[in-house]
Amino acid sequence: MFLGAIGTALCQNSNGKYSSPSPHPQLRGKSIFELRCATCHGLDGLGSEHAPDVIRRTAVRTLSDQALLTLIHDGIPPAGMPGFADMGKEDGQALVAYLRFLQGESAGNSIAGDPVRGRDVFFGKAGCSACHSRGQFMAEDLSGFARDHQVGEIREAILRPTGGRPETATAIALDGRKFSGIIRNEDNASLQLQDGDGGFYLLMKSSLISVQRKTGEPMPVDFGQRLNATELDDLVGYILREARAPNVP
Repeated sequence: MFLGAIGTALCQNSNGKYSSPSPHPQLRGKSIFELRCATCHGLDGLGSEHAPDVIRRTAVRTLSDQALLTLIHDGIPPAGMPGFADMGKEDGQALVAYLRFLQGESAGNSIAGDPVRGRDVFFGKAGCSACHSRGQFMAEDLSGFARDHQVGEIREAILRPTGGRPETATAIALDGRKFSGIIRNEDNASLQLQDGDGGFYLLMKSSLISVQRKTGEPMPVDFGQRLNATELDDLVGYILREARAPNVP
């Protein structure tokens, strides 16, 4: 159910055949998307509280053009997505073409960098391994991000990082054992830590003597100065290779 529930606002123009104002296929598809899809999927197609991402999700990206057209035509009634049976063939094709454009098909999504050189950058000049590696493997948070995002988004995240500083903790149990790592989950009764080797520990707070917390260092914001364009491409290539094929040596 990857296109999700869609609100009634999305259906406001489902009566009568849509007539797009522009003959240019990309502009035509953009107009249709903004009118019919953006209310719930967002203007960028990356999803909202009403409907999920239709740009980066593999389940959507791997659908054939014909499968997308059928889905648009039939909808997913159990999930709340209406069908647009009134949409003409040319409008449907323009909409699919615009979706492909947003997904990066027309812009290209190949890895320009060399993953082998990128590994040297990751563990050397860029210093990524200080925070994002477990032994010789990347941390799951970085791997997960790389699997779900495109080349340009990964490069942008490196050059202009966002988000808060990671919080770490050292917990001492009643029996004297000590657990240290990044806080992954916490509620009133439990604390989950991920240690430096990637292992997870779910600790009941009632079994702990103390918990010492520390806010980690933020991601550096000077990679644009520290790395040249080739090194940055190589770094992105390595990150993507490791995320998508973690057993590659």
